[in-house]
Amino acid sequence: IIHMLRCFENGNIVHVEGSVDPLRDKEIIDIELQLKDLEVLGKAIEKAKKQIKSGKKEDVQTYETLVKLNEFIESGKNAREFPADDFAKSIIDEIHLLTKKPVLYVCNVDEDSIRNGNPWIAKIEEMAAKEGSDTLVIAAQIEADINELETYEERQIFLEELGLKEPGVNRLIRQAYHLLKLQTYFTAGVKEVRAWTIGIGWTAPQAAGVIHSDFEKGFIRAEVMKYEDFIHYGSELKVKEAGKLSVEGKEYIVQDGDIMHFRFNV
Repeated sequence: IIHMLRCFENGNIVHVEGSVDPLRDKEIIDIELQLKDLEVLGKAIEKAKKQIKSGKKEDVQTYETLVKLNEFIESGKNAREFPADDFAKSIIDEIHLLTKKPVLYVCNVDEDSIRNGNPWIAKIEEMAAKEGSDTLVIAAQIEADINELETYEERQIFLEELGLKEPGVNRLIRQAYHLLKLQTYFTAGVKEVRAWTIGIGWTAPQAAGVIHSDFEKGFIRAEVMKYEDFIHYGSELKVKEAGKLSVEGKEYIVQDGDIMHFRFNV
């Protein structure tokens, strides 16, 4: 879940609550999500209550876990903060609660604050640190202005004038991927380059299976080069000549940014 929180003052942009207070805004959304989770939990508890008549220890534990979680959320807390052992985690994961999802707090600021910060950012970062959540500072107006520019060169000049290295949306995508434990690898052919999304820790055959199940079943090996090496040397041939292309087997753990060519036989 991404919380987009207003962290700037502007008299021309009216806030629905009449004033700027990102902590209050965050709490309002939390309450709405908690109410929805309590609705889901209510149904799960009713179902579990019927099942405990079987007398099975596991059914009793399930019911007790759900009741405790319900009380926890009723107290104004989120499911991701609930102290749970492995059994409780497995039960909670089955009901897909909204407040169990990882959170990224995005501070939407003005142009000055993107460089110098402001008190609201500090308060959001302090709150997020207590939760163990991530934060990101972004200026939505700057992002909108960047999107109006037609060429890459124009965007780079605009960013340099603001003292920024890249658009905020790039950082947003990376942090969201990190939060979801995802990464990207590439395949490149004569006609196109493709980016593929996989989980962190996936093996080469698993990654190949995202393209087609036959790639995973008949996996032989993968030829791998790093994105950074390809950019540095400028071509696959020069990467090979520099000894930077490796041949990997079934146990290879794919890294973010790998450029891969799969060999398979079905």
